[in-house]
Amino acid sequence: MPDPSHPANERVRAAAAQRGVTIDIVDFDEPTHTAQEAADAIGVELGQIVKSLVFMSPVDPARPEDGDEPLVALVRGTDRVDISALASASGRTRLRRASAREAKEATGYAIGGVPPFGHQRPIRVVMDPALDGYEVVWAAAGTPTTVFAIAPASLARLADAVVAPCAEVPARAASPE
Repeated sequence: MPDPSHPANERVRAAAAQRGVTIDIVDFDEPTHTAQEAADAIGVELGQIVKSLVFMSPVDPARPEDGDEPLVALVRGTDRVDISALASASGRTRLRRASAREAKEATGYAIGGVPPFGHQRPIRVVMDPALDGYEVVWAAAGTPTTVFAIAPASLARLADAVVAPCAEVPARAASPE
C-alpha cells in the first residue's frame, strides 16, 4: 500500500517527527470512517482501533458567550465514551459531542480522519488506559482512508494525553447461579 502524501497526512507525520517518532502511514482504497471498517481493512481486532472523538465544553460555564473549547477522547474501537468519566479526567463540565463542523474547525481534520495528535491548535487529549491492553494500536492519520500503527505508550506521549478512564465500563453478563 502506498504511503500517502496528502497535506493532512503530512501534518500528522510532521507532528510525530517533531517529537522524534517516525510513523508509517497506510492508505486504503476505501474509506475507513468507522472503527469496524478500519479493523476489517487492516485485519486487526476492533479494540486495536483508536477512536479519536471530539467533544466541546464551555470555556467558562458561567459565561456561555465566551464559547466552547475542544477536547479529544481516545478510546478503543469497541468502546464508547463515558461522559462523566471524561469530565472527571479532564476537569471539564457540560461536555457534548462536537458537530462535524466543530470537529473540523477545532482539529483541522474531518470526522473519520481525526488523528490523536497534530491538530491545528493545542487540544487537551484524554486516553483511556484500556488501549494499553494491546502492543500496537491503529489510529487515523488525517484522512478517512489513512491510518498508522503505534504502541499505546508512544501514542500517549505524542498526544500529550492524560491517561485516565474515559470509556464506559461494559455491563457484566449475569453469572449463572
